[in-house]
Amino acid sequence: MTAAIGGTPLVALDRLASGLAPRVVAKLEHMNPGGSVKDRIALPMIEAAERAGQLKPGGVIVEPTSGNTGVGLAMAAAAKGYRCIFVMADKQSEEKRALLRAYGAEVVICPTDVPPDDERSYYRVSDRMAREIPGAWKPDQYTNPANPQAHYATTGPEIWEGTERRITHFVAGVGTGGTVSGIGHYLHEQNPSVVVVGADPAGSVFSGGEAQPYLTEGVGEDFWPGTYDTTVCDMIVQVSDRDAFLTARQATAAEGILMGESCGTVLWAALQVARSVADPAALFVVLLPDSGRNYLGKLYSDDWLREAAILGADEQVTDYDWRATEPTLVVRP
Repeated sequence: MTAAIGGTPLVALDRLASGLAPRVVAKLEHMNPGGSVKDRIALPMIEAAERAGQLKPGGVIVEPTSGNTGVGLAMAAAAKGYRCIFVMADKQSEEKRALLRAYGAEVVICPTDVPPDDERSYYRVSDRMAREIPGAWKPDQYTNPANPQAHYATTGPEIWEGTERRITHFVAGVGTGGTVSGIGHYLHEQNPSVVVVGADPAGSVFSGGEAQPYLTEGVGEDFWPGTYDTTVCDMIVQVSDRDAFLTARQATAAEGILMGESCGTVLWAALQVARSVADPAALFVVLLPDSGRNYLGKLYSDDWLREAAILGADEQVTDYDWRATEPTLVVRP
């Protein structure tokens, strides 16, 4: 299955972006065999550890994950015969937990609302397990250079060639920072005028301020990962849970692409920046990291959205207008 990773399509989002001067296209990373962009980094991290002697036959992979990296690692580990243990925060969906277990992985759940250095956090629990379990290796996607390098080597060139070198803006979520850093550096090397935009949930640290709890899964952080190059983004757009969730729902209905919460985050950021660009030759590429299959019980449940105060008691998803909210932009000097 690992041979099928990459080469994901670019698809125009003409309905959702109707009325905007630029063209907006999406890089559909859910088309990878494990269902997300994280498939791209799993095998390179494993193979680098094998070459370094950090992971040996019969070894155990221990990693903190919001789900997608775990799936990529579990898929590659199954092919190579490694045992996997994944440590997750309790806000992650039940579908993600079930998917990891389907690949034969063990799943450990930790509380979300604790600081990263708290011994109960999924970062610290994974550290402890990696130390205590014989033969364990922790990929640590938050510091592993193979993470951004995989995107520099594959995703960046795919986007550059797939747009016939016409891309003017690239938009991606910031989590580990590996995706936006690797792709952003590649695109800047090809054309320094390409604008790299990071999308960040309100409550995450990348767009400024102290870390606060938020509902959106799989994007943003409460600390600064080593895999994120803080110089790569030309601007950061802060995105609320409401805007992320409801943009994903409306995009799914408008474009027929089942999108996850982090996709909504990235897409809302892209649409807001595109509003300010009057050039019809501008070409925005939005990296959509996964599908909505892992969020059917939350994002795609109107009852859950109301319980979470994303939707009002009498509000419908179709009442939402992504143009109604002005974005919070952080522009790098």
